[in-house]
Amino acid sequence: MIWSIAMNLSSMVFLSLFSFICLLGFLLMIFLDFSYYIEWEIMTLNSSSLEMTLILDWMSMLFLAFVSFISAMVLFYSGGYMVEDNNVDRFFYLVLGFVGSMMFMILSPNLVSILLGWDGLGLVSYVLVIYYQNEKSAGAGMLTALSNRVGDVAILISIALMFDMGGWGFIFYNDKEWMNEVSGLVVLVILAGVTKSAQIPFSAWLPAAMAAPTPVSALVHSSTLVTAGVYLLIRFSPALVSLGQSVLFVLAGLTMFMAGLGANFETDLKKIIALSTLSQLGVMMYILSMGFYKLAFFHLLTHALFKALLFMCAGSVIHSVGGTQDIRAMGGLIYVMPLSISSMNLANLALCGTPFLAGFYSKDLILEVAFSCLLNEICFWLLVVATGLTVCYTFRLIYYTVSGDYNLVSLSCISDDDKIMTWPMISLCLGAVMGGAFLSWLIFPSPLMICLPWWLKLLALMVSLVGGFIGYILNMMVGSYHLISLTNYNMVVFAGSMWFMPFLSTYGVSNFVFKISQYYHQSGDNGWLEYYGAQGAYKSFEVSSEYVQLAQDNSVKIYMVMYVLWLILASVVLF
Repeated sequence: MIWSIAMNLSSMVFLSLFSFICLLGFLLMIFLDFSYYIEWEIMTLNSSSLEMTLILDWMSMLFLAFVSFISAMVLFYSGGYMVEDNNVDRFFYLVLGFVGSMMFMILSPNLVSILLGWDGLGLVSYVLVIYYQNEKSAGAGMLTALSNRVGDVAILISIALMFDMGGWGFIFYNDKEWMNEVSGLVVLVILAGVTKSAQIPFSAWLPAAMAAPTPVSALVHSSTLVTAGVYLLIRFSPALVSLGQSVLFVLAGLTMFMAGLGANFETDLKKIIALSTLSQLGVMMYILSMGFYKLAFFHLLTHALFKALLFMCAGSVIHSVGGTQDIRAMGGLIYVMPLSISSMNLANLALCGTPFLAGFYSKDLILEVAFSCLLNEICFWLLVVATGLTVCYTFRLIYYTVSGDYNLVSLSCISDDDKIMTWPMISLCLGAVMGGAFLSWLIFPSPLMICLPWWLKLLALMVSLVGGFIGYILNMMVGSYHLISLTNYNMVVFAGSMWFMPFLSTYGVSNFVFKISQYYHQSGDNGWLEYYGAQGAYKSFEVSSEYVQLAQDNSVKIYMVMYVLWLILASVVLF
């Protein structure tokens, strides 16, 4: 235990210092307007050179600073959360490997080197999801690994397609003229980004990954695994042609609507927060598909601050109430855990876009920019309704944790006494309050004027107020709410199960794949391939070797038969 806490503290100090250095580098680069591109050539093959490259610009340095800061807080928090775990040192090594893979991916402007960090994220995330080593964790880990493997294959094929360009440094070919020559490359990169960021139809793995320890969830859902796909598409954003933008636009709109709807029927605390992450990833992809990559990056950073805080507060609650995650078993926790619940509600309000908190500066700007663009009716209302659903499930969560009845057992020792878990939450509270304003001043130094009709200006605020009212009032009327749910059971199951996506991603895909693989196994591996392949060759060699062995037995009968056959053949030839 002493070693784990010492390792925890040293990792936190190192990552905090690294975050401060990256922040200083970001300030220098954004104010002096310069960047570094570092390249080591490893080998050259047919005029295509394979290099090890790093890019240090304002975007990568700022993202590194955020990843390092949040990772430092999560590692410090883990010292209290994982203190009773027998394998806590292994846990810290895995988290550090996870953070290292993300940092390597951020600094790579080369598809080959990106693949190393990309695969590192996939591998370590699988190991962390199965950390508790039970059947549920094994299934969740397999779903996570196989879903992300689709994106890995897309990156591999993209590397093969970029061979024609003479190199894999996509930053030099990142425009429409170059990418039109290999249009399939854009589709593959979008596929990779969509799978890693869990957009429809690859959304099932994100709530399933909640089987990992809560500190891992805080890291994964804020600044590492799920944001890797968004970051990759931000880097490729100049090359996204109109077709790719349209596909991404529709997928992002459906994802944020589906996640917001599902969270209103979910009772697992961690899954509600996971679905809120899915909804916010849809918002990032939505605005990115419209061409505003800086806005997507801005929301990515502000979302990282309050989402890490939200998961830390949820972990503190779960840790104190004995491991239960059902929000119906909670209630009235503000009286026994004032710091954790106040921090959770602060993060929830930042998620809703409450004015002058971190989420307001990015989310309100995204909504106003989207309203000022030419959207069709369906996409417009998807965005509006998804915004209302976000506030609806947020106030539902606030009701169950703050003002609901105390539903825990009578003998419960619940408090905020663990300073190792509360100090990182206080640090992130400051980020959730001031981070949005700080980032808006730096990324957008000159203010933008967005001219909209008054009803569009007020639409985001009114939708948020209506969504919060519905989410709070419906759950106060518990009896009526449950009666409505029972009378519309099929609709509730459909909406609450992410449109049957977990079922389709597991049993649906596996049954289809297993039937095809069984057919090919019977007709291929055990059929024609065996007949003309290994078993057929074995039978042929066996029969031939018997004849050869018979000829080598020095039998007089064999020599007499051979002599007669030779005489007959000679007579036929001569006469």
